Amino acid sequence: MSTNIVTYLPSFRDSIHDAQRTFRALLDANARPGIAYQITAEMSVPLGLTAACGAACLTLLDLDVVVWLQPSFADQVRAWLLFHTGCRFTQYPEEADFALIQDLAGLTELSIFNWGTGEKPEASTTLLVQVESFEMGQPVMLTGPGILDQQATSPTLPRHFWDFWMQNHQAYPQGIDVFLFTQYAVMGLPRTAKPEVYYDS
Repeated sequence: MSTNIVTYLPSFRDSIHDAQRTFRALLDANARPGIAYQITAEMSVPLGLTAACGAACLTLLDLDVVVWLQPSFADQVRAWLLFHTGCRFTQYPEEADFALIQDLAGLTELSIFNWGTGEKPEASTTLLVQVESFEMGQPVMLTGPGILDQQATSPTLPRHFWDFWMQNHQAYPQGIDVFLFTQYAVMGLPRTAKPEVYYDS
C-alpha cells in the first residue's frame, strides 16, 4: 500500500462522538491505573497501529504536538498521523510531547525521554505503548492514587520496563506517564502508580 493511499484511510467514522468516547476512556484509564477500558471507535488504521492506539492518536495529537515515532513503525503510520492530526515529528526523544512505541523490548533505555522539571513536571513525555495483552505478562501489583487498595495487572511488558518504572515512580513529581494499548483497549500507568513485581523464581 502506497503512502498516498494510506493517508486517505478514514479516521473516525463519527468524528465528534468517537473522539469524545476515546477521550473519556483515556481519562478513566489515567484516573484508575491498571484497569483496562475499551475504546470503541470505528476506524481504519495503517498496518502496525492498533485501532485503540490509532484512536488515541487522533484524540491527543494536533498541530501543536511534537511526536517521537519508534523507527520500527512503517512509513505509512507517519503519513497517516501527519495527514489526520498535523502533528510534528522529532528524531530526539527528549523533545517529544508524545512517544509512539510498538516494540518496547526493542527500546532498552526509557530514560531518554523528557521527565519534565521540578518547575514544570507536566512538560514530560507521555508514552503511547502497544502491547500484545493485558493478561499474559509478568504479574504486577499497583498501588497509589486512584487505586482503592491494590490493583493486580499483568501486561506483556519486558522486564526492564518495570525496573525503569520504579525509578520513574520514585522521581515524582517528575517522571513519565504511560498509556498501554491492545487492539481495542487502553490501560493507564501514571507516574503515581507504584509497582510491586512478582518475578518468576
